[in-house]
Amino acid sequence: MGIFGISTLVIVLSLLHHVHGDVTSTKVCDIFQGKWVYDASYPLYNSAKCPFIEKEFDCLKNGRPDKYYLKYRWQPTGCSLTRFNGQDFLQRFRGKSIMFVGDSLSLNQWQSLTCMLHTANPQTPYKLFRIGGLSTFTFPAYNVKVMFSRNAFLVDIIATKAGRVLKLDSIESGKMWKGIDFLIFNTWHWWLHSGRKQPWDLIQEGNRMYKDMDRLVAYKKGLNTWARWIDTNLDPKRTRVFFQGVSPDHNNGSDWWEPAAKHCEGQMRPVVGHQYPAGSHPAELVVERVLHSMSKPAYLLNVTTLSQLRKDGHPSVYGHGGHRDMDCSHWCLAGVPDTWNQLLYAALIQRKTN
Repeated sequence: MGIFGISTLVIVLSLLHHVHGDVTSTKVCDIFQGKWVYDASYPLYNSAKCPFIEKEFDCLKNGRPDKYYLKYRWQPTGCSLTRFNGQDFLQRFRGKSIMFVGDSLSLNQWQSLTCMLHTANPQTPYKLFRIGGLSTFTFPAYNVKVMFSRNAFLVDIIATKAGRVLKLDSIESGKMWKGIDFLIFNTWHWWLHSGRKQPWDLIQEGNRMYKDMDRLVAYKKGLNTWARWIDTNLDPKRTRVFFQGVSPDHNNGSDWWEPAAKHCEGQMRPVVGHQYPAGSHPAELVVERVLHSMSKPAYLLNVTTLSQLRKDGHPSVYGHGGHRDMDCSHWCLAGVPDTWNQLLYAALIQRKTN
């Protein structure tokens, strides 16, 4: 069974209205293409009602004074998404396990989904525990598990006498992915780190060692290893695989035609329109090519463009409280990742109702 290509994805999602009403349109509709519109009924939840939210995502608690960023809803061109329904989610996916695998952007999305579910079902008891790099949020009454496995590269990093080695053709951590009902993968931002933030000293491919290589090339090689692992090890009848599109940062105002802005601080509105001035993200193009090469289905949550438009959605100086650092990579919660999860919800429903 081949991967859902983008064109196939567009057609499949456009049919959702025939089976459940979650996307309403009589035309072919790509739910990842559209614009942000002001909606006074937003946000989908109050972050103050989510007691386990990470401090670096809780922008209001950290003193962000403006609230416009909370009031934008994603509007696809030619169709509409129904509002996220946390009660329906738990009932539909009773007994299921969902795992986000990736870096802190996966953490961002996992925290969003757990907040959306908890605030929609505040009287339902939950459990939250962390063991090493695995965080598990459960609703025992529904036997629903929503997990986050911190894995910044998807491929392995091992300690050797020569130093820490990033192995582009090895995935030992994949053992924990087996048996999960829904897997949502993400990787990109850590591939760019250098200096003290770089978590590896050498790169290995086969028997060859490299001090460094073009990071986009290394990224593609790592993703191809991940794709081969999925094709070899997972049964699509048992596990549905998603890949979160590349989450963009906003550190250069020239990207959105505001060259005086060096970063995202002070941004209060999305980019107007459907297109991001800087164009396609190069890492996203790599993701699309790799997914198209797979023999097993992997669904692309193509959130890159819609997130590029949200220069206003980052914590900036309100990620930790005060002005200690500038965060134009992660996202405030409530905020943009809620839309990622609304799109995930639509995709999950599509398979559930067919």
